[in-house]
Amino acid sequence: MLLEGGDEPMLLDCGATTLVALKRARIDPASIGYVALSHLHGDHFAGLPWLILDGQFSKRTKPLEVAGPIATGERVEQTFEALYPGTAEVDRAFPTTFTDLSEETPAQFGPARITAFEVAHSSGAPSYALRVEYAGKVIAYSGDTEWTDALVDVTKDTDLFVCECNFFEKKGPGHMDYRTLLEKRSQLGSDRIVLTHMSEEMLGHLGEVEFETASDGAVIEL
Repeated sequence: MLLEGGDEPMLLDCGATTLVALKRARIDPASIGYVALSHLHGDHFAGLPWLILDGQFSKRTKPLEVAGPIATGERVEQTFEALYPGTAEVDRAFPTTFTDLSEETPAQFGPARITAFEVAHSSGAPSYALRVEYAGKVIAYSGDTEWTDALVDVTKDTDLFVCECNFFEKKGPGHMDYRTLLEKRSQLGSDRIVLTHMSEEMLGHLGEVEFETASDGAVIEL
């Protein structure tokens, strides 16, 4: 998810297809200096090696800063090494730095102030929902999680809640289902909810959904 309108653009998560999506939208990947990660599953962070490699080929000079759960830097380097052995250690014209987010501790990260809340999703490291204060707005992003009361805290007095909703009626560990989200709606502190990360089951029921739903390339104005 790309945030724009603040002092600088920034990404929330960087999945394996992020570089392709940026170029399809004619957004220069080298313009992005900040990436905040919710958790360390490939569909949420594995685009970072491609983003870094693209920067090497395009002679990028703008620094790249990444914030995420503990050991984010190690996981990215391991992924880079698995994809292109030896390239993780190549000297680049731009510095790449990694910062560990601390749970429930607001941290200034480039153009945003970010607070991470641990959620219920197994990923080999803490998984977070992110509360992001950016360009005068407050955005809550669930990352991947089944229902947890942490979502009440992360959404309090927010302008937008971007919530994963993998399932409609089916229930599975680590992911939200629409029926549960609807049941818990009154506990959430955002007037606007946009659903993302939807399975085929969920997509098959969009006509029954009361919330907005995301799609590739969608633009949400606040």
